[in-house]
Amino acid sequence: MEGLVMTPNEADEKLPKSAGRSCGAIGVENSLRLKFLAAIGAHEYFSPEMWRAAFTELVATASLLFTLTSSIISCLESGEVDPKLLVPIAVFIIAFLFLLVTVPLSGGHMSPVFTFIAALKGVITFARASIYILAQCIGSILGFLIIKTVMDQNAAQKYSLGGCTIKGSGSTSGVGTQTALMVEFACTFVVLFVGVTVAFDKRRCKELSLAMVCAVVAGAMALAVFVSITVTGRVGYAGVGLSPARCLGPALLQGGRLWDGHWVFWVGPILACSVYYCVSLNLPNEGLKSVEEECDILKGEGNV
Repeated sequence: MEGLVMTPNEADEKLPKSAGRSCGAIGVENSLRLKFLAAIGAHEYFSPEMWRAAFTELVATASLLFTLTSSIISCLESGEVDPKLLVPIAVFIIAFLFLLVTVPLSGGHMSPVFTFIAALKGVITFARASIYILAQCIGSILGFLIIKTVMDQNAAQKYSLGGCTIKGSGSTSGVGTQTALMVEFACTFVVLFVGVTVAFDKRRCKELSLAMVCAVVAGAMALAVFVSITVTGRVGYAGVGLSPARCLGPALLQGGRLWDGHWVFWVGPILACSVYYCVSLNLPNEGLKSVEEECDILKGEGNV
Protein backbone atom coordinates (compact mmCIF):
# COMPACT_ATOMS: atom_id res chain seq x y z
CA MET A 1 0.00 0.00 0.00
CA GLU A 2 2.81 2.37 0.74
CA GLY A 3 4.08 1.96 -2.83
CA LEU A 4 0.76 3.38 -4.14
CA VAL A 5 1.08 6.63 -2.19
CA MET A 6 2.92 9.39 -4.04
CA THR A 7 4.12 12.67 -2.65
CA PRO A 8 2.90 15.90 -4.40
CA ASN A 9 6.27 16.30 -6.13
CA GLU A 10 6.22 12.73 -7.41
CA ALA A 11 2.62 13.18 -8.59
CA ASP A 12 3.54 16.32 -10.51
CA GLU A 13 6.41 14.48 -12.18
CA LYS A 14 4.06 11.65 -13.23
CA LEU A 15 1.66 14.14 -14.90
CA PRO A 16 2.15 14.96 -18.56
CA LYS A 17 3.72 18.36 -19.13
CA SER A 18 0.70 19.59 -21.09
CA ALA A 19 -1.62 18.70 -18.20
CA GLY A 20 0.56 20.62 -15.79
CA ARG A 21 0.47 23.67 -17.99
CA SER A 22 -3.33 23.34 -18.37
CA CYS A 23 -3.83 23.22 -14.62
CA GLY A 24 -1.63 26.28 -14.21
CA ALA A 25 -3.55 28.18 -16.91
CA ILE A 26 -6.87 27.26 -15.31
CA GLY A 27 -5.58 28.46 -11.96
CA VAL A 28 -4.54 31.79 -13.44
CA GLU A 29 -7.89 32.18 -15.21
CA ASN A 30 -9.78 31.43 -12.01
CA SER A 31 -7.63 33.87 -10.09
CA LEU A 32 -8.21 36.63 -12.65
CA ARG A 33 -11.93 35.93 -12.69
CA LEU A 34 -12.15 36.10 -8.91
CA LYS A 35 -10.21 39.35 -8.87
CA PHE A 36 -12.51 40.82 -11.51
CA LEU A 37 -15.65 39.75 -9.63
CA ALA A 38 -14.24 41.21 -6.42
CA ALA A 39 -13.30 44.45 -8.19
CA ILE A 40 -16.82 45.07 -9.51
CA GLY A 41 -18.44 43.94 -6.25
CA ALA A 42 -20.28 40.96 -7.74
CA HIS A 43 -21.14 39.72 -4.24
CA GLU A 44 -23.72 42.51 -4.03
CA TYR A 45 -25.87 40.73 -6.61
CA PHE A 46 -26.71 38.35 -3.76
CA SER A 47 -27.29 41.06 -1.17
CA PRO A 48 -30.95 41.61 -0.15
CA GLU A 49 -30.00 45.09 1.06
CA MET A 50 -28.77 46.07 -2.39
CA TRP A 51 -31.97 44.89 -4.05
CA ARG A 52 -34.07 46.81 -1.52
CA ALA A 53 -32.03 49.92 -2.28
CA ALA A 54 -32.47 49.32 -6.03
CA PHE A 55 -36.22 48.99 -5.53
CA THR A 56 -36.13 52.30 -3.67
CA GLU A 57 -34.33 53.85 -6.65
CA LEU A 58 -37.00 52.48 -9.00
CA VAL A 59 -39.92 53.83 -6.98
CA ALA A 60 -38.19 57.15 -6.26
CA THR A 61 -37.25 57.69 -9.92
CA ALA A 62 -40.78 56.94 -11.11
CA SER A 63 -42.30 59.24 -8.49
CA LEU A 64 -39.77 62.02 -9.10
CA LEU A 65 -40.21 62.05 -12.88
CA PHE A 66 -44.00 61.91 -12.63
CA THR A 67 -44.07 64.81 -10.17
CA LEU A 68 -41.34 66.84 -11.85
CA THR A 69 -42.67 66.49 -15.40
CA SER A 70 -46.24 67.28 -14.37
CA SER A 71 -45.09 70.35 -12.45
CA ILE A 72 -42.93 71.65 -15.32
CA ILE A 73 -45.77 71.27 -17.84
CA SER A 74 -48.09 73.03 -15.38
CA CYS A 75 -45.59 75.90 -15.14
CA LEU A 76 -45.44 76.20 -18.93
CA GLU A 77 -49.24 76.15 -19.14
CA SER A 78 -49.71 78.63 -16.29
CA GLY A 79 -50.17 81.61 -18.57
CA GLU A 80 -47.34 83.58 -16.96
CA VAL A 81 -45.48 86.11 -19.10
CA ASP A 82 -42.24 84.17 -18.69
CA PRO A 83 -43.10 80.69 -17.35
CA LYS A 84 -39.52 79.47 -17.82
CA LEU A 85 -38.59 81.33 -14.63
CA LEU A 86 -40.96 79.06 -12.69
CA VAL A 87 -39.34 75.85 -13.96
CA PRO A 88 -36.06 76.12 -11.96
CA ILE A 89 -38.05 76.88 -8.80
CA ALA A 90 -40.16 73.75 -9.32
CA VAL A 91 -37.02 71.70 -10.02
CA PHE A 92 -35.34 72.93 -6.84
CA ILE A 93 -38.29 72.27 -4.53
CA ILE A 94 -39.13 68.82 -5.90
CA ALA A 95 -35.52 67.65 -6.17
CA PHE A 96 -34.79 68.85 -2.63
CA LEU A 97 -37.74 66.95 -1.14
CA PHE A 98 -36.94 63.71 -2.96
CA LEU A 99 -33.24 63.91 -2.09
CA LEU A 100 -34.06 64.53 1.56
CA VAL A 101 -36.16 61.36 1.66
CA THR A 102 -34.07 58.99 -0.47
CA VAL A 103 -30.45 59.86 0.41
CA PRO A 104 -30.56 57.93 3.72
CA LEU A 105 -32.27 54.96 2.00
CA SER A 106 -30.36 54.33 -1.23
CA GLY A 107 -28.07 57.30 -1.69
CA GLY A 108 -30.71 59.33 -3.52
CA HIS A 109 -29.24 58.94 -7.01
CA MET A 110 -32.41 58.74 -9.14
CA SER A 111 -30.23 59.36 -12.20
CA PRO A 112 -27.57 57.31 -14.01
CA VAL A 113 -25.35 60.41 -13.87
CA PHE A 114 -25.03 60.30 -10.07
CA THR A 115 -24.80 56.52 -10.07
CA PHE A 116 -22.02 56.46 -12.66
CA ILE A 117 -19.90 59.09 -10.93
CA ALA A 118 -20.46 57.33 -7.58
CA ALA A 119 -19.09 54.13 -9.13
CA LEU A 120 -16.10 55.95 -10.62
CA LYS A 121 -15.35 57.56 -7.24
CA GLY A 122 -15.63 54.21 -5.45
CA VAL A 123 -18.63 55.25 -3.37
CA ILE A 124 -20.58 52.24 -4.67
CA THR A 125 -19.52 49.13 -6.59
CA PHE A 126 -20.02 48.76 -10.34
CA ALA A 127 -22.32 45.82 -9.64
CA ARG A 128 -24.63 48.01 -7.56
CA ALA A 129 -24.34 50.77 -10.16
CA SER A 130 -25.52 48.43 -12.94
CA ILE A 131 -28.63 47.44 -10.97
CA TYR A 132 -29.30 51.05 -9.94
CA ILE A 133 -29.18 52.25 -13.56
CA LEU A 134 -31.48 49.43 -14.67
CA ALA A 135 -33.90 50.31 -11.86
CA GLN A 136 -33.81 54.00 -12.80
CA CYS A 137 -34.58 53.23 -16.45
CA ILE A 138 -37.51 51.01 -15.45
CA GLY A 139 -38.68 53.70 -13.03
CA SER A 140 -38.57 56.27 -15.82
CA ILE A 141 -40.70 54.07 -18.07
CA LEU A 142 -43.26 53.50 -15.31
CA GLY A 143 -43.38 57.19 -14.35
CA PHE A 144 -43.95 58.38 -17.92
CA LEU A 145 -46.41 55.55 -18.55
CA ILE A 146 -48.56 57.01 -15.79
CA ILE A 147 -48.15 60.49 -17.29
CA LYS A 148 -49.15 59.23 -20.73
CA THR A 149 -52.23 57.57 -19.24
CA VAL A 150 -53.53 60.63 -17.40
CA MET A 151 -52.26 63.49 -19.60
CA ASP A 152 -54.43 65.11 -22.22
CA GLN A 153 -53.40 63.87 -25.65
CA ASN A 154 -53.05 67.38 -27.06
CA ALA A 155 -50.73 68.36 -24.22
CA ALA A 156 -48.77 65.13 -24.65
CA GLN A 157 -48.20 65.93 -28.31
CA LYS A 158 -47.41 69.59 -27.64
CA TYR A 159 -44.78 68.85 -24.98
CA SER A 160 -43.65 65.47 -26.36
CA LEU A 161 -44.79 63.79 -23.13
CA GLY A 162 -42.33 65.98 -21.23
CA GLY A 163 -39.39 64.19 -22.82
CA CYS A 164 -35.98 65.39 -23.98
CA THR A 165 -36.16 67.05 -27.38
CA ILE A 166 -33.51 68.77 -29.44
CA LYS A 167 -35.10 69.51 -32.79
CA GLY A 168 -38.46 71.20 -33.13
CA SER A 169 -41.26 70.52 -35.57
CA GLY A 170 -42.85 72.87 -38.05
CA SER A 171 -41.96 76.47 -37.24
CA THR A 172 -39.85 75.51 -34.20
CA SER A 173 -36.21 75.00 -35.08
CA GLY A 174 -34.70 73.66 -31.88
CA VAL A 175 -30.92 73.37 -31.64
CA GLY A 176 -28.26 71.35 -33.41
CA THR A 177 -26.82 68.17 -31.95
CA GLN A 178 -23.42 69.80 -31.38
CA THR A 179 -25.00 72.64 -29.38
CA ALA A 180 -27.17 70.22 -27.40
CA LEU A 181 -24.14 68.02 -26.67
CA MET A 182 -22.14 70.99 -25.42
CA VAL A 183 -25.01 72.20 -23.21
CA GLU A 184 -25.55 68.69 -21.84
CA PHE A 185 -21.87 68.30 -21.06
CA ALA A 186 -21.43 71.75 -19.51
CA CYS A 187 -24.59 71.70 -17.37
CA THR A 188 -23.97 68.15 -16.14
CA PHE A 189 -20.40 69.07 -15.24
CA VAL A 190 -21.64 72.10 -13.26
CA VAL A 191 -24.02 69.89 -11.29
CA LEU A 192 -21.22 67.43 -10.56
CA PHE A 193 -18.68 70.10 -9.64
CA VAL A 194 -21.03 72.00 -7.33
CA GLY A 195 -23.28 69.28 -5.96
CA VAL A 196 -21.28 66.05 -6.01
CA THR A 197 -18.08 67.67 -4.72
CA VAL A 198 -19.99 68.60 -1.56
CA ALA A 199 -22.11 65.45 -1.35
CA PHE A 200 -19.12 63.07 -1.54
CA ASP A 201 -17.10 65.01 1.05
CA LYS A 202 -17.80 63.33 4.39
CA ARG A 203 -16.32 66.16 6.43
CA ARG A 204 -18.40 68.85 4.75
CA CYS A 205 -21.52 66.68 4.88
CA LYS A 206 -21.19 66.54 8.66
CA GLU A 207 -20.59 70.28 8.84
CA LEU A 208 -23.51 71.23 6.58
CA SER A 209 -26.08 68.57 7.63
CA LEU A 210 -28.18 66.43 5.32
CA ALA A 211 -30.73 69.15 4.56
CA MET A 212 -28.09 71.65 3.46
CA VAL A 213 -26.30 69.10 1.25
CA CYS A 214 -29.61 68.21 -0.42
CA ALA A 215 -30.27 71.92 -0.94
CA VAL A 216 -26.87 72.37 -2.59
CA VAL A 217 -27.44 69.46 -5.00
CA ALA A 218 -31.00 70.56 -5.78
CA GLY A 219 -29.80 74.13 -6.28
CA ALA A 220 -27.13 72.97 -8.72
CA MET A 221 -29.75 71.03 -10.70
CA ALA A 222 -32.11 74.01 -10.79
CA LEU A 223 -29.27 76.29 -11.92
CA ALA A 224 -28.35 73.90 -14.74
CA VAL A 225 -31.96 73.71 -15.94
CA PHE A 226 -32.32 77.50 -15.83
CA VAL A 227 -29.12 78.03 -17.82
CA SER A 228 -30.01 75.41 -20.44
CA ILE A 229 -33.49 76.77 -21.20
CA THR A 230 -32.39 80.41 -21.30
CA VAL A 231 -28.96 80.38 -22.93
CA THR A 232 -30.18 78.82 -26.19
CA GLY A 233 -33.48 80.68 -26.44
CA ARG A 234 -34.80 78.21 -28.99
CA VAL A 235 -38.34 76.85 -29.02
CA GLY A 236 -38.32 73.09 -29.53
CA TYR A 237 -35.32 72.46 -27.29
CA ALA A 238 -36.51 71.01 -23.97
CA GLY A 239 -33.34 71.89 -22.06
CA VAL A 240 -30.70 69.79 -20.35
CA GLY A 241 -31.69 66.22 -19.49
CA LEU A 242 -29.34 65.64 -16.52
CA SER A 243 -30.51 62.01 -16.60
CA PRO A 244 -30.38 59.59 -19.53
CA ALA A 245 -33.10 57.55 -17.81
CA ARG A 246 -35.43 60.57 -17.85
CA CYS A 247 -34.95 60.87 -21.60
CA LEU A 248 -35.30 57.14 -22.26
CA GLY A 249 -38.82 56.68 -20.86
CA PRO A 250 -40.64 59.20 -23.10
CA ALA A 251 -38.58 58.14 -26.15
CA LEU A 252 -39.73 54.52 -25.75
CA LEU A 253 -43.36 55.44 -25.05
CA GLN A 254 -43.82 58.40 -27.40
CA GLY A 255 -41.14 57.90 -30.04
CA GLY A 256 -41.04 60.28 -32.99
CA ARG A 257 -38.72 63.26 -32.69
CA LEU A 258 -37.72 62.19 -29.18
CA TRP A 259 -35.24 59.83 -30.84
CA ASP A 260 -33.67 62.69 -32.82
CA GLY A 261 -30.31 63.23 -31.16
CA HIS A 262 -31.25 60.96 -28.25
CA TRP A 263 -27.64 59.79 -28.04
CA VAL A 264 -26.68 63.30 -26.88
CA PHE A 265 -28.40 62.73 -23.53
CA TRP A 266 -26.21 59.67 -22.95
CA VAL A 267 -22.88 60.76 -24.39
CA GLY A 268 -22.95 64.24 -22.81
CA PRO A 269 -23.34 63.03 -19.19
CA ILE A 270 -20.82 60.20 -19.68
CA LEU A 271 -18.24 62.70 -20.95
CA ALA A 272 -19.04 65.09 -18.08
CA CYS A 273 -18.64 62.31 -15.49
CA SER A 274 -15.34 61.20 -17.01
CA VAL A 275 -13.92 64.74 -17.13
CA TYR A 276 -15.16 65.55 -13.63
CA TYR A 277 -13.57 62.36 -12.29
CA CYS A 278 -10.21 63.36 -13.77
CA VAL A 279 -10.58 66.88 -12.36
CA SER A 280 -11.58 65.59 -8.92
CA LEU A 281 -8.38 63.54 -8.70
CA ASN A 282 -6.43 66.80 -8.69
CA LEU A 283 -8.60 68.69 -6.21
CA PRO A 284 -6.95 69.42 -2.83
CA ASN A 285 -7.92 67.03 -0.06
CA GLU A 286 -7.77 69.76 2.53
CA GLY A 287 -8.95 73.35 2.46
CA LEU A 288 -6.64 76.22 1.58
CA LYS A 289 -4.47 77.33 4.47
CA SER A 290 -4.24 80.92 5.59
CA VAL A 291 -1.14 83.01 4.93
CA GLU A 292 -0.04 82.67 8.56
CA GLU A 293 -0.36 78.87 8.41
CA GLU A 294 1.63 78.72 5.18
CA CYS A 295 4.37 80.86 6.74
CA ASP A 296 4.48 78.61 9.80
CA ILE A 297 4.83 75.54 7.57
CA LEU A 298 7.62 77.16 5.54
CA LYS A 299 9.43 78.12 8.76
CA GLY A 300 9.16 74.54 10.05
CA GLU A 301 6.81 75.54 12.85
CA GLY A 302 3.85 73.51 11.69
CA ASN A 303 4.37 70.76 14.25
CA VAL A 304 5.42 72.95 17.17
